[in-house]
Amino acid sequence: MNLGITGKWALVCGASKGLGFGCAQALAREGANLVIVARGDEALQAAAQTLRADAEVPKGTKVEAIAADITTPEGRAKVFGFRKDFDIVVTNAGGPPPGDFRDWDREAWMKAVDANMLTPIELIKATADGMAARGFGRIVNITSSAVKAPIDILGLSNGARSGLTGFVAGVARTSKLASANVTINNLLPGSFDTDRLRGNFAGAAKKTGKPVQEIMDARMKTIPAQRFGNAEEFGATCAWLCSAQASYITGQNVLIDGGAYPGTY
Repeated sequence: MNLGITGKWALVCGASKGLGFGCAQALAREGANLVIVARGDEALQAAAQTLRADAEVPKGTKVEAIAADITTPEGRAKVFGFRKDFDIVVTNAGGPPPGDFRDWDREAWMKAVDANMLTPIELIKATADGMAARGFGRIVNITSSAVKAPIDILGLSNGARSGLTGFVAGVARTSKLASANVTINNLLPGSFDTDRLRGNFAGAAKKTGKPVQEIMDARMKTIPAQRFGNAEEFGATCAWLCSAQASYITGQNVLIDGGAYPGTY
């Protein structure tokens, strides 16, 4: 299927590895020009080189890498100083650390809200009206399956990402955007084989004394698909939400978790 995004410009955040890289790769393979952003310059440049060398990426597709902290005003200014207008925006920031809510002070909460709620809102604010004026726009926020099924130790993430979800539910349905072919949706990943997941398993192993593999196997048994997701299939879903064919889907939360969520709705 031709997704109809060849030549479009996409901003992909947190794109040096993991799910962000998976999204960048899928978009590039569809011929979308990229501006990829992450804090670590070395990993980001390596990701850019991988994308430029990818045989499945059409010739002439541009890949630009900007090392910046997108959660800060300075980082956003750096990105939009390079390019103001984007047709596609994929927001993505690392989740806050797990813990006990009794231990989180105001600073911890504000940091989580700033990264996982306010930053995506700032990126939407900076790009959505330009998309509407040009008659095409796709914004995809990478959030978490915890929005649907909260995890007790991830309270910072539960709260901040749920706030973003509520905001998107309203703004995506404004006629100025929806009628102008601008869609805003959220992608909710479950357990994906990423550095963050493996880090969580390593922490659990240290705490319990159990081998990492044993903990991983136990988690997989709770997933109907009996495996973890991978970044490539996540990216493919993101690219489809950014496609011309997905123009009638907006304000939705797309759960991608191998069937782990047990609810009907």
